[in-house]
Amino acid sequence: MGDIAAMHWHGEPLELLAEKAVWDPRRRTLLVADLHLGKAETFQAAGIPLPSDGDGDTLNALIGLAHRLVPDLVIVLGDLIHSRLGLTPELRQKLAVLPELLDCPLRLIGGNHDKGSWIGGIKQEPAQPLGPWWLSHEPDPRTGALNLCGHLHPVAVLGKGNSRVRTPCFSLDQQQQRLALPSFGRLTGGHACSQGDHLWLVADGAIVAWNQPSPPPVTPQLAA
Repeated sequence: MGDIAAMHWHGEPLELLAEKAVWDPRRRTLLVADLHLGKAETFQAAGIPLPSDGDGDTLNALIGLAHRLVPDLVIVLGDLIHSRLGLTPELRQKLAVLPELLDCPLRLIGGNHDKGSWIGGIKQEPAQPLGPWWLSHEPDPRTGALNLCGHLHPVAVLGKGNSRVRTPCFSLDQQQQRLALPSFGRLTGGHACSQGDHLWLVADGAIVAWNQPSPPPVTPQLAA
């Protein structure tokens, strides 16, 4: 247990952070997914009361993480915003200065919630490679690359009945070669992971390996 879980894919290191982000130390790139900024305002427009303080918490968490790690680049794996209805003038102003506050470039892999929205200064890009990784919003496995994606909002369901709890997690599907990031936004829900996925749980500022593959059994060698 700690605030970082290290993993390797074909010799390439990745760090899974308790802040629900991924750090690529070789490329000094910070990756997050599913901020869903403006979600409260979207719901309010539909007459559903929801407090409007989630965006500030989400953005402050991202800025604080960038200041600690000092990345060369921050990449959002889709759904930076929740909808056009939530793109208020105040939110547009915050997004316009976000790269300056991060003190590095910000890139966006366009997600389904970003479609049709113009976000000043932040271009929506298609799925693309970054070294050994294939970056996408929705799962998009590619042969020879580890797919880092968002969209799924993975959570682990622990316990049963009244003692059941849900916690965000990183979810690795080894067969599909896909690592799904938990949603970074403070006002987002989650969906239960598929059985068989290897998980890293995120809770109370810590990250815990869970449902990890067992090491292969050791076959005893007979003496000659």
